[in-house]
Parts: sequence; C-alpha cells; structure tokens
Amino acid sequence: MTLQDNALMRLAPTLAPEDLRQEFLVTGLFQPGEIRVHWWETDRTVLGAAVPLSTSLALPVPRGLRAAYFLERREAGVINLGGPGVVTVDGTGYPMDTHDALYLGRGCRAVEFTSRSESNPARFWLQSYPAHAPLPVTHVAFKDVKGERLGARESSNERTLFKLIHPGRVATCQLVMGFTRLEPGSVWNSLPPHTHLRRSEVYLYFNLPPGQMVVHLMGEMQATRHLIVRDGEAVLSPPWSIHCGAGSSSYSFVWCMGGENQEFADMDPAPVAELR
Repeated sequence: MTLQDNALMRLAPTLAPEDLRQEFLVTGLFQPGEIRVHWWETDRTVLGAAVPLSTSLALPVPRGLRAAYFLERREAGVINLGGPGVVTVDGTGYPMDTHDALYLGRGCRAVEFTSRSESNPARFWLQSYPAHAPLPVTHVAFKDVKGERLGARESSNERTLFKLIHPGRVATCQLVMGFTRLEPGSVWNSLPPHTHLRRSEVYLYFNLPPGQMVVHLMGEMQATRHLIVRDGEAVLSPPWSIHCGAGSSSYSFVWCMGGENQEFADMDPAPVAELR
C-alpha cells in the first residue's frame, strides 16, 4: 500500500460527501466525439472512454506518462459497451461488437477507435496498467464467452459474470477484465462484499436507465461510506476498500483489476453481519 493509499484509508471515514466523490468517483468520461482519460495513482491506473462518431479517435498520450506513445510501457483492455465499432492497432482492424473485448499489449504504437454508425456509436471503455513484457493483441468475441451465474432471486442478487480478459483465455501482465449483468428484479452486486489487498479495481456502471442510481458501498469494513453513482460513472476501489452496491433498478458494471495477483478468487471476505 502506498503512502497516499494509507492516508486516504485513514481520511475516508471523515471526508465530506463531495470530497469523497472527488477522490473515488470519476464522471464525464463518455462524451460524444471525444476520448477522455483519467489517471489514478493506485497501481498507476489509467481509465478512459472513447465515443467516436463520424471520424475515428486516436488514443492520446497523456503528458503524465512521459512516453513516446501510450502503450510504450503499458498494456490495456478495451470493452465495447455501445454499437458496433472497430479498434485499429498499428494498421490492423479488429471488429468490436457489443461487449466484445480487446487486449492491447505493450509496444502497440497507434490505436484508433471507430464507430460503424454515427447514429449508433460504439462506446469504448479502456483501462491500462504498466506492463513488464510485450504480449500479443487478442480479440475476445462476447458470443464465445460463457457466463457464470451467481447469487439468487431470493437475495436480490441474481447476476451473470462474464470473464473476458483473464488467465486461461488471454495472456496479460496484470490486467483482468470483464463485466457483470444483474437480472431483472435483482439490485445487489458483489455480495458478499470483499477486499483484495494485492490489487485495486475499478467499477464502471452502465445500462442504468435515466433517473436511476446505484448506491455503491466502499471504505473499511467497520467504517463504510457510500457513493451515489449514475450511468457511465466509475468508482475507484483501492485494495483496502470493500466494494458492493444496490441499484434502484437492474444494471451492469465493468470490473477491471490490476496489481500483484491475477487470481480471480484472491479476495478477503467482508461478512455482511460485520459491516458498520
């Protein structure tokens, strides 16, 4: 845990609501005709969104990376949450249907995002971490992914988990990525809550109807806080923080992790009965 993470862990129980949102909630990334990225110091995470319309959008090189190109020393995962599109990597185009994923290895120089239709644009979500080795670009077609059913209707957390970029399917340095879809009538995600001290995670909530919300629980197990989250907004979950939530309707969320351990089951439970 970094000194900054340790300081935030100690401060989180006392932060005012707006300060809590400033530290742990990222909004406004999905903008038509733009690509926007956000830097998070924990695990040197970069997250972002691209919504191309009539023209392609090139992956920029934020000054903070001090790199010749975005993926000079990094890897990235991309998932398409909108209409059909294409991601072009060093001249090779990869068609991206809804919920398709693409792994970009270290050393990919030119990356462009394109929509097939301006009236039904692609909505690309991107997350990136440092990479110690170059690995091949890999496309994951959603139609080939078998979901894992979790939860139960009786506990309002019936959901399907889709592992898109993970060990056994795609070789990565540290990135693991997928999404979870809640069934109609279910509202709770990630129950029972947990932490994973060997990696951080970002939740991107999507498919939330207009006017609806998710109450995302975070913080230490004995000092929980909450964030009100809308469609297309992302929650930054440091290793020390629990993460779960309940929505005012059903919804989906992308989860993406980076850190020391890629083992999906490497987590420490936070029993509901012990939350405060």
